[in-house]
Amino acid sequence: MGIRLPSMIHNVKHIIKGKSLHCRNQPDVPKGHVAIYVGEMQRKRFVVPISYLSHPSFQDLLNRAEEEFGFDPPMGCLTIPCREEAFIHLASRLQASS
Repeated sequence: MGIRLPSMIHNVKHIIKGKSLHCRNQPDVPKGHVAIYVGEMQRKRFVVPISYLSHPSFQDLLNRAEEEFGFDPPMGCLTIPCREEAFIHLASRLQASS
């Protein structure tokens, strides 16, 4: 299975840059961060550093998002289809390694 990193990053940037006004006009998202929605059924919003997008573990989640939604997510924002607990565990590991 090959990783299509350049096209995946381009598609994520497209979503982040403002495909949706709902995502674009959120004053509580600091510069250098991105709001994402996580969950399989109920989705919870998280704000994470953009640097997480380039981490291999996070890219696995982005691949799952692409497989499930393409890059036209249902909420108009980056949506990751995984258990909230798994995402929190990954985010904690990424924060500890920064």
